[in-house]
Amino acid sequence: MKFINREKELQTLEKEYNKKGSSFIVIYGRRRVGKTTLIERFIENKASIYFLADLQNERLQIERLKNVVAESLNDEILKSIHINDWETLFNYIFQKEYKEKLVIAIDEFQYLVKVNKAIPSIFQSIWDKILRNKNVMLILSGSLISLMYDIALSYSSPLYGRRTSQIKLQPMNFFNFRKFFNLKDNDKLLQFYSVIGGVPKYIEFFNEENDVFENIKENILDKNSFLYEEPKFVLKDEVKEPITYFSILQVMSQGEHKIGKIASKLGIETKNLTSFIEKLIELEIIERQVPITEENPIKSKKGLYFIKDNFFNFWFRYVFPYQSYLETERYDFVLNKIKSEFKYYISFVFENISKDYLLNKVNLPFLIPKVGRWWNKNMEIDVVALGDNEILFGECKYWDKPVGLNVLNELKEKSKYVNWKKEKRKEFFAIFSRKGFTEDLIERAQKEKNIFLFSLNEF
Repeated sequence: MKFINREKELQTLEKEYNKKGSSFIVIYGRRRVGKTTLIERFIENKASIYFLADLQNERLQIERLKNVVAESLNDEILKSIHINDWETLFNYIFQKEYKEKLVIAIDEFQYLVKVNKAIPSIFQSIWDKILRNKNVMLILSGSLISLMYDIALSYSSPLYGRRTSQIKLQPMNFFNFRKFFNLKDNDKLLQFYSVIGGVPKYIEFFNEENDVFENIKENILDKNSFLYEEPKFVLKDEVKEPITYFSILQVMSQGEHKIGKIASKLGIETKNLTSFIEKLIELEIIERQVPITEENPIKSKKGLYFIKDNFFNFWFRYVFPYQSYLETERYDFVLNKIKSEFKYYISFVFENISKDYLLNKVNLPFLIPKVGRWWNKNMEIDVVALGDNEILFGECKYWDKPVGLNVLNELKEKSKYVNWKKEKRKEFFAIFSRKGFTEDLIERAQKEKNIFLFSLNEF
């Protein structure tokens, strides 16, 4: 497995490691996002103890950690000692001083809490009495986002205020996703990314020598494949009423984004849906979007809800509703459904990576701190980027043919309805295309310096 694009996270860890005194870092993020790989890379060639927690009996885990410590520190005496509590074990480890900072990483820390709810208080005591003044770096890592927040980051947690840094590990964006492959074809890479998103573990399963549909059939639709039920496992770990969450996500994946209409389709009152929506936002599975020009986004009544994660969006659109077909191995029926809609499905992901492209990859005449979408009751604009007094309007076309001048003209017409600093703004226009541009559009862009043309293969 390649190690890609965790430079900032490694820098944070190295900074904590190199500073004088003790360090206490919390690393959290969804399952399969690469937390363990990050820790393993960081502790290479360092004095370290790595322990992977699980749901075993607590005494058995203490014994297992004791043996890991003995192996890591090459301590034969410890192997023969009986230790039955965490504090005694940490006292033993630090009965001597370490010239080189010792890294202690406890991965899947939330499982210890599931076994013993007093674990946060126990580790608070261990930190305050033993570790705080030692040459140590303690890393607590976990996959259950809500539980990790409750036990390590929230104000009510006994561990609150002890950490010196925290890292929330996010899935890869498209521009780092493609580094996992040896492909130069951005279109094929976009197809892959639209299905599996930026979770490193999922990326492992897609074979770049096969097309996207072969990969989907083999690695997602096949009822024996790893990814077939993955979203179920993720949600069941995080929430108490998974069926309601499944239903919400299915409706969203099929194109319904207004909370009132989602509630109506599910036969639920809107007020009873709010807590489920908030939980899905907390887990970063969905996001709330408002038109980019809204002055007060939090209070805006124009909020729409979208599945943020590409794989969840794909799974709830094409796997969850058709599991009766997949269980009876009618894979081709589902695959044909996917093929019939696939370009339409990808077009929304193309919009998202176009926004990322503007933020990260393009030299423009103005700095872009803010990019999103804009809409009103009658129309929408795929990409709108705001500067101080500059505004860029963008249209994305995932077409089989070059984009022509008519698209630019339509975009300019729609831009007139955007009431943002109309008196003093400087306007720019961008067209994002899968298959390039017609000659008349290219000529217009060469004449008018505020027009930009971005082709997918040039991303």
